[in-house]
Amino acid sequence: LPRFTDHSNNLQLSSTRSGKKLIPASVSPANMRYRSTRGGEVNLSFQDVLFAGYSEDGGLYMPESVPTVSAAELKAWATLSYRQLLYQISRKFIDTQEIPDNDLRDIIESAFRKFKSDEEMKLVNVTQSTVEADDIWILELFKGPTFAFKDLALSFVAGLLEYFLLKDQRHVTILVGTSGDTGGAAINAIEGRANMTLIVLLPRHRCTVPQMLQMVTSQHSNIVVYSVDGLSDDLDVPIKKCFASADFMKRHNLMSINSINWGRILGQVAHFFYSFFRRTQTKQTSELLSVEIVLPTGAAGNITSGCLAEAMGLPVTLVAAVNTNDIMARAINGDFSIVPQVHHSLSSAMDIQMPYNFERMLYLFSEFNVQLVASLMKTFEEQGRVKIPDSILSNMKKVITDTCVHDDDRVLQVMRMVHHSHGYLLCPHTAVAVVYHYKCPPIATKPRLYIATASPTKFPEALKKALTSTDPKLESVSQHLPDKEASAIVHNVCQPLDHLKSLPTKSLMMDQGENWEKMLREKIEEINATWLNEICV
Repeated sequence: LPRFTDHSNNLQLSSTRSGKKLIPASVSPANMRYRSTRGGEVNLSFQDVLFAGYSEDGGLYMPESVPTVSAAELKAWATLSYRQLLYQISRKFIDTQEIPDNDLRDIIESAFRKFKSDEEMKLVNVTQSTVEADDIWILELFKGPTFAFKDLALSFVAGLLEYFLLKDQRHVTILVGTSGDTGGAAINAIEGRANMTLIVLLPRHRCTVPQMLQMVTSQHSNIVVYSVDGLSDDLDVPIKKCFASADFMKRHNLMSINSINWGRILGQVAHFFYSFFRRTQTKQTSELLSVEIVLPTGAAGNITSGCLAEAMGLPVTLVAAVNTNDIMARAINGDFSIVPQVHHSLSSAMDIQMPYNFERMLYLFSEFNVQLVASLMKTFEEQGRVKIPDSILSNMKKVITDTCVHDDDRVLQVMRMVHHSHGYLLCPHTAVAVVYHYKCPPIATKPRLYIATASPTKFPEALKKALTSTDPKLESVSQHLPDKEASAIVHNVCQPLDHLKSLPTKSLMMDQGENWEKMLREKIEEINATWLNEICV
């Protein structure tokens, strides 16, 4: 097998696939350590990185090595439930001295106490076609309490945080910027939990009404919500400034559970193993097939988790589907660059200009070359663009085999087409992925599935537009529905969240012209002063 050198500490690593990835010769949970993608911090524990945001050198945290899953393990895991898979996978990344086996099992069970047992996700065949290549297999990851895939990883992260906080008897303040779903899922996972306070910044007028109501209706004392007059990327500016002050961050135990948090990435790795096993079971063969997974891509946290799953030995390839904010598609093809503005789309969670998890992908596909990652990110941050080296692109494209970019018109077409032909409603984010089915139909020899990141329940405006629009571009797809009929469909689909409209709301405002960083700092100071007063009483 080819061998590579880790450029940060000269640790010899071996590759399992023609020099494509770094896998150490021996990895066990007892020696799993973490470091910054830029090399400034090394030899960190799982707890260290779980409670961190950005690293002190501006990078993100990743494992110093990627544990492998053997063919025997893959076979043994094939029939496990999601919770059992999450245990097996997280066990490989968390030292048993940090969290013993029984404690980890308890954390996972308690994390999903708001979920229906064994119904965390579901694989469905939308088309039920007699022609296998026509089948649209969708993994519904939105079975959680806020109808978004982020319920899964965030519930796990919240359980992990509470475990360590209660053991150490300390408090953390969690900062989260959201484009919609992250905020609601984070609030649901954290509200009422001991020793943590969550501050959520949401972009005013950029979330759907159900998304906004899921955030501003929380009445728990450990939840603070700011409605910000800005875009999703604007929210990250004051948050990152707060994290940039090491003294302020440490003094107030400041952290984030956006997908910059390693726990989020780890929790999502299990999605890919689960989807692989369920999809291959539909083929009714004992052969270990490769599965192609098409996923909507925004800040790149989920696709990073997929890349990690593949690096562990899962036989999958990925397709990155994006909307008109196409920085991820361009980056995967070598051009990592900022464009003048973010376009507001129906798939608002993907309306981003800075997919920060792409740095983790650079780390993984550069063969852990932290000096190269630091250099590339320095250039990107200074100039707003950087060309990705061919060596990284070559490794990346063996895993992410294709990208696709779709505008709202095409998304609406597919939402309407799938409902008209199969009676199935897609959320606009999931539709970004399913468009690929019509652009590049699957082949029978390679099973494919599409990741559904959110329920259509949360997107009434997009559903109504897809079903009723008289745009000529949609007329060729299928006849539009009468307004009354479409309204009835949307009402029935969105009914699970109707109760939010009658609940009292609670939020603070951040308006243009105000000093958002100062407002955040003052709120954090207030939160921690209150905490200190409470424990001193």
